[in-house]
Amino acid sequence: MTFENRTVKAINGVEIPQLGFGVYKITKEKEFETAISEAIRIGYRHFDTAKIYGNEEALGREIQKSGLPREDFFITSKVWNTDLGYKATRKAFEQTCKKLKVDNLDMYLIHFAAPNDLEAWRAMEELYSEGKIKVIGVANFEIQHLERLMKHAKIPPMINQIETHPEFAQNDLHQYLNQHQILHEAWGPLGQGNKALLEHPELKRIADYHHKTVAQVILRWHLERGIIVIPKSSSPKRMKENSQIFDFELTSDEMEQINQLNIGKRYSVNPTGYMIHPIYNKLMKLFIK
Repeated sequence: MTFENRTVKAINGVEIPQLGFGVYKITKEKEFETAISEAIRIGYRHFDTAKIYGNEEALGREIQKSGLPREDFFITSKVWNTDLGYKATRKAFEQTCKKLKVDNLDMYLIHFAAPNDLEAWRAMEELYSEGKIKVIGVANFEIQHLERLMKHAKIPPMINQIETHPEFAQNDLHQYLNQHQILHEAWGPLGQGNKALLEHPELKRIADYHHKTVAQVILRWHLERGIIVIPKSSSPKRMKENSQIFDFELTSDEMEQINQLNIGKRYSVNPTGYMIHPIYNKLMKLFIK
């Protein structure tokens, strides 16, 4: 049982599966094992992890157990704030590869704009030039963070992974990313399972019309904006539903109706304040856990 995924091309021509699988907060060993093996069985091949999630090793183990060749998978991880810096980032990358049991990564991101991120980027540019990373990018970067990075970068970021959902559509940042040929990847694409969003009458009406779930309609809305999505679920039923989004299209009117739900509501922390709040890193560690 597999599904036909779409791909989007990074500026360097690397094709990225548009539907991925996020492993954030799946930390219990048995739950993780079941979720990843089922995701692979359904047909997911794009997996998104991070050092701070504490499950890189478990993901690597499940990918190996699948018996599928390494090239079938698109694996993303991220360097955490405490590992930013030239030497620290290179070391963190090697540790991540060791945990994942791979020689290279398909994508590696700076998790947050934070002190020493410019030196971290220099390390990532080198790792990219050495062929150890196919796509380098960032996560949770606002426009000012991207402007600062691109002022110093030899290789501009190829992707930005940011909180995006119908109530927080990121329109200005989305437009900026398109203008600079930086791919937009959505984490929390379903609003982190927010009940009010998933029961919104307008979304339910559209879903009923297409004989789909609200979650499928939201994911389809992302796809039609050209966004890469990495929904997370431990439920085999929802994993399968999330993959069944390539057999219908939303009309321009339906897209506009969903666009109208944007109220600028984050469900997570605002990454803008990191540079001026020294306790932010400690708070983020608590938040991630």
